[in-house]
Amino acid sequence: MATPISFKKELEFQYGKASELSPKIRRVIAENSSAFTLHGTGTYIVGRGEVAVIDPGPYDEKHIDAILRATAGETITHILVTHTHSDHSPGAALLKAKTGAKTYGFGPHGSGKPGMKPEQDGDMDFTPDVKISDNEIIEGKDWTVKAIHTPGHLSNHLCFELIDEKTLFSGDHVMGWSTSIVSPPDGDMVQYMASLEKLLDYDHALYWPTHGPAITDPHPFVRGLITHRHGRMDQIRNCLKSGAMDIPSMVKQMYTDVPEYLHPAAARSVYSHIIMLVETGEVKTDGGIEVTSIYELA
Repeated sequence: MATPISFKKELEFQYGKASELSPKIRRVIAENSSAFTLHGTGTYIVGRGEVAVIDPGPYDEKHIDAILRATAGETITHILVTHTHSDHSPGAALLKAKTGAKTYGFGPHGSGKPGMKPEQDGDMDFTPDVKISDNEIIEGKDWTVKAIHTPGHLSNHLCFELIDEKTLFSGDHVMGWSTSIVSPPDGDMVQYMASLEKLLDYDHALYWPTHGPAITDPHPFVRGLITHRHGRMDQIRNCLKSGAMDIPSMVKQMYTDVPEYLHPAAARSVYSHIIMLVETGEVKTDGGIEVTSIYELA
């Protein structure tokens, strides 16, 4: 099934240098390129003179030094974190130590699902100095940002709206080069779909994701992501009809164009869709809802 979304992978940048994106936005990309980060984590600098830094990236002194060079002669007053994956928030501790700026985020890893044991590949050390919730306003000298809680990719995921420019920093909730991984237990497909629908209530003119190029026509793009996820669920239904009743078998049928070394990540994505289909009563299993379970149409 073809993906109903047109992704662009081009980015013009040089590692270690800031790109000027608008009068109030600059970006520095970390040298942590991978199959999951594209060219690397895009750290955004908002404002002039007294600035905010969004997603300071991995625990990498070299990247933090690049951020400090880009803001030489200015004061970093806020460090905003979209979520606690290891390519987004660990750099906050380094940047805070060098600037004294407070960190802002929804909460620690897994904090959007109290009582649940979160996945272990997150940043377990991050706790924001200032916890912020949905629709909370953060103000700087010449900029105003609104936090929008968008759980799904992770339960503590926030997007940040730069109200001055009707621009959304979409983190990993909406990426410019790939669909987002939604990996249970902290990743939640029901929440993710609801968060995509939530963004359609806003009239943002532009998205800047943490990975990939700008999304210049947000509403059709978000609708395409929703359509894509429903398409994946159609594929699962077809797999079950054809006798592929476990997740590894489904992955082989659904991801024929994806290298096998990425199949474990694809399995987590299928698993998140399966959980949603079980919760809505379309799919059932005799055992628990696990990656290794056998499923069938209800």
